[in-house]
Amino acid sequence: MFDSMPALTLFALAGAFTPGPNNIMVTASGAAFGFARTAPHIAGVTIGFAFMVVAFGLGLGAVFQRYPDLHHWVRFIGAAYLLYLAWRIARAGDPAASPGAKRPLSFLEAALFQWVNVKAWTLALGVIAAFTSVGGDLFAELTIITAVFTFTTVISLAAWCLFGVAIRELLTSPRSRRIVNYSLATLLALSVVTLFL
Repeated sequence: MFDSMPALTLFALAGAFTPGPNNIMVTASGAAFGFARTAPHIAGVTIGFAFMVVAFGLGLGAVFQRYPDLHHWVRFIGAAYLLYLAWRIARAGDPAASPGAKRPLSFLEAALFQWVNVKAWTLALGVIAAFTSVGGDLFAELTIITAVFTFTTVISLAAWCLFGVAIRELLTSPRSRRIVNYSLATLLALSVVTLFL
């Protein structure tokens, strides 16, 4: 396993840093709420994704291969939830928004979101297929994979959140914040298209 560490690390970095729903939402949260209030969201994504990798590594992926309709429904639920989150992002900077729309995702919401996030599914299934071996020490392999992805996920999400915080510092008017919120919400809504490609 250690001979494939460079490849695993590159895979994890590419997966963590490329734009996707988690990165867009954390950027929007950083812009709307700051780093400290977004920290539970970052922790939720990190722990939720690590749990997903372990679950797939222990065989959950086979359930979805056996029952493809289940995967079909998860995609629709994921699309609906992404659209709801895009709406929340769009409303985050609006003074007339309801109080419920003016809070970042909680730890639990962010962790559960991984189960309807197609990018997370793709990465989890891909890393298990590519970096576990038949007859190898599955526990050791999953431990290394999870550790590498946990590290890269935290670093990536912190960077994306700080990018959002920097945007917040540059935007001084409510109108400019709304434009950024609407732009990020539109990007997140457009990511729904990837669920069906």
